[in-house]
Amino acid sequence: MRQWCKIETIVKRGRKMAKKTFTADFKSKVAIEAVKGNKTINELASEFEVHPSQIQNWKKLLLEGSKDLFSGKKEKTEESVMQERDRLYAQVGRLAVELDWLKKKTGHLS
Repeated sequence: MRQWCKIETIVKRGRKMAKKTFTADFKSKVAIEAVKGNKTINELASEFEVHPSQIQNWKKLLLEGSKDLFSGKKEKTEESVMQERDRLYAQVGRLAVELDWLKKKTGHLS
């Protein structure tokens, strides 16, 4: 199972410990298996060499994230449009101040 993770050595409280970094594909595969319910969390933990609480966390993230898939892109698009609008208004404000300053420095606002 080690081909799916990167193992780093970290020092914690004076002791060397191994830290695994899993890929998104691996996490989703394990979470999907947990959602299916064909095996217990402990069986999956043993099979994939992952702590059971980590599998529970990935399963929870999968279930919560699945709501976004079916909520539609309209909500995301509206939010991104609002953010873009706010960013552009801020930029227009900065440019207007900068233009006024330049006009004042060059003598156009006498």
